[in-house]
Amino acid sequence: MTLVVVCAGGPKEELCSFAPFSKKEDVLFIGADRGALYLIEQGITPHAIVGDFDSLTHEEYELVMKHTNDRQRFQEEKNETDTDLALLKAYTYQPSEIILTGVTGGRLDHYEAAIRSIYRLQREHPHIVLKIMNHANLLQFLMPGTHIIQADQQYRYLSFFAHEETIKNVTLRQVKYETTDEEITLGTSRFTSNEIIGDSGSISFSQGICLMIRSID
Repeated sequence: MTLVVVCAGGPKEELCSFAPFSKKEDVLFIGADRGALYLIEQGITPHAIVGDFDSLTHEEYELVMKHTNDRQRFQEEKNETDTDLALLKAYTYQPSEIILTGVTGGRLDHYEAAIRSIYRLQREHPHIVLKIMNHANLLQFLMPGTHIIQADQQYRYLSFFAHEETIKNVTLRQVKYETTDEEITLGTSRFTSNEIIGDSGSISFSQGICLMIRSID
């Protein structure tokens, strides 16, 4: 049950906390470009680093290179983003879950690219859980079926959005606002800011792709 945490080079203040992961076994860290430096500054030795490292000074680059034996440097002119390369590296560890941080805030094009990459990879690998996390939010794509959502006071609020097409036969249980066989259409905000009642809630749907966002108040 390997968990891989991928840290990209977005604004440092947007990063999730690494403390919960550092205490677990079977957790691997990958630094993408400047994200490798962020990990090292947190006292974490990356298991691998990838990227073109164009965002690092010469001194920072030399520091990063000393902290891992598994490093891949690419040319700036390439088809994949540094984050994409790090995600592809994450899959080589055959993980059960991948968490991506350092892609929110700052450049919106990088954020949009990360969302699209996570969406594509989730469809290609439905058996692996992929999440984007920052200091206040957790984003995850859900495929059709039933999903149990564990309560977490850190992420009290729960929102659901249709991605690319209408989500059909939506049933929500053990949440503040329950539904039965509803639809989540593109553009609606009706399914925003729900809350789990008890230890866990659930969502089930028969068609569509659901973007679930869990947020801190």
